[in-house]
Amino acid sequence: MKNQNSNRENQLEILRHSTAHILAAAVFNMFPEAKFGIGPTIEDGFYYDFDLPRTLIPEDLPILEEKMRAIIKQNLAFEKEKIDVKKAQTLFKKAKQLYKVELIKEISEQGISEQVDKDKRPKKLATSSLVTIYKTGNFVDLCRGPHIDSTGEIKPDAFKLLKIAGAYWRGDEKNKMLQRIYGTAFESKKDLGEYLKKLEEAEKRDHRKLGEYLDLYSFPELTGGGLPVWHPKGAQIRKQIEDFWKTEHEKRGYSLVYSPHIANLEIWKKSGHWDFYRENLYSPIKIDNEEYMLKPMNCPFHIFIYQHQIRSYNDLPIRYAELGTVYRYERSGALHGLTRVRGFTQDDAHIFCRPDQIKEEVVNVLKLAGLMMETFGFEKYNAYLSTRPEKAIGSDENWKKATSALEAALGEANIKYEIDPGEGVFYGPKIDIKIEDALGRQWQGPTIQVDFNFPERFELYYIDDKGKKQQPVMIHRTVLGSMERFVGVLVENFAGAFPLWLAPEQVWVLPIGSRHEEYALKVAEKIKAENIRVIVKSENETIGKKIREGEMQKIPYLLIVGDKEIESGSVAVRERNKGDLGPMKMEEFLEKIKTGIKNKK
Repeated sequence: MKNQNSNRENQLEILRHSTAHILAAAVFNMFPEAKFGIGPTIEDGFYYDFDLPRTLIPEDLPILEEKMRAIIKQNLAFEKEKIDVKKAQTLFKKAKQLYKVELIKEISEQGISEQVDKDKRPKKLATSSLVTIYKTGNFVDLCRGPHIDSTGEIKPDAFKLLKIAGAYWRGDEKNKMLQRIYGTAFESKKDLGEYLKKLEEAEKRDHRKLGEYLDLYSFPELTGGGLPVWHPKGAQIRKQIEDFWKTEHEKRGYSLVYSPHIANLEIWKKSGHWDFYRENLYSPIKIDNEEYMLKPMNCPFHIFIYQHQIRSYNDLPIRYAELGTVYRYERSGALHGLTRVRGFTQDDAHIFCRPDQIKEEVVNVLKLAGLMMETFGFEKYNAYLSTRPEKAIGSDENWKKATSALEAALGEANIKYEIDPGEGVFYGPKIDIKIEDALGRQWQGPTIQVDFNFPERFELYYIDDKGKKQQPVMIHRTVLGSMERFVGVLVENFAGAFPLWLAPEQVWVLPIGSRHEEYALKVAEKIKAENIRVIVKSENETIGKKIREGEMQKIPYLLIVGDKEIESGSVAVRERNKGDLGPMKMEEFLEKIKTGIKNKK
């Protein structure tokens, strides 16, 4: 089944790649003077970048779709040809396709394809004197392929152009801004329809829009891109997550620590981040003739805490946990609400242990990650074991030991996983767990890294039972990912209707008229005394409007109070998604809501 799924995915990728070429041919038909960038497949679709004589508008997309259908109807062959680099340069220079000429030069000199991988980075190829071109009718493109045999294989009702966006050439803000057209293609009209419905639902759940509507957070222009500010209600959600996180970590023997937001640049040179991670780092700040930098990681500070005193083998494992805010450079085009930011808080922890303790510690982290995912409503996930990347530090022997330890832990925990070759961090292999939300989308969640290299670089040691120095192993791990991304995913997963225990406002008390406000305030006082978050809505509005507002704001419980409720000492209860539950005595309601909060359902 896995091979069948893999083959189907490959066929769909080829179909989409071919559709991207048909889009380019349609653009060439509409704008003969167009200059072409790249057109790769991406998750669920494709895009193509263009340098055009005018700005595209949404109304252009259906026009281009019709032109694409006309090309499909002609059943034109995708004709592949390998040609000499010089001939290719002459061909594309004559056509005034300077972006392609630049790509050909890079292919020749550095072995880089015009294709990009899933992270939109150029794929490395062997240096070659030949390049591959594809011809479709009178349209010629530089491309490795593969493609379908002919345009007629694409069903004219199974593709869709989705949106227009700006994109810098090669992702570099110093280069010209091109126009990017996103699209998708499927094997059938039915599959396309299901995908478009999913997109429509995703639009409704967009955490950026819901966050603004529910008054959770915002992105003020003057703060700069990728730097959200948390409003009281959003901060309350975050507090509940953080309190639960801290409690569960302390139960498991973690010690909470704090570290500064900036540090001397020498730390990052020693760790290797300066050499291996520089494109993600901010420029140093000069202080008293020394260079400091916003921290991209918390790990060196936990190392310093470990080094503060001599450690014995009996002291290990030592577990430090920190909700530490780090800062990493992201291009403006990559920023996306809370899920891609420039400053974010990692639910970080580092475990210092003996080699014989690695498997048990990793298994325990996997169990904790499982508890976290289950508690927050994520029942489906996929695990990946990421191996040594091209640029890395440390010996092959250490990498082999670290990778074997992760494999053993995954086996012990009975977790199925896939190998993700070359996607480890520069200092060690890692387990990545990607959680699946209500729409079936995957998000980066828990990650666990086994590291023999930082302990070596920072000369960490413990004293063994024979009184000799030994090097500990360092386990880097998060069980949520980052607070910003995790909250963004939660908003979309629950469509803003948070579980009772997480809801920033758990109860609204709605007096029917002004004469019922005094009783409403007494009801709220009793609820608040139980540490339940409650608001009295005493605005001069009809009860119907108050109920509608409460439902729109996704409040778990609405308590309506009027003459009957005052007489009987009760409240009329409306529960989110269930509607009217009828009258309840205060004691009965309090017991119900406290049980719901405790169970975290």
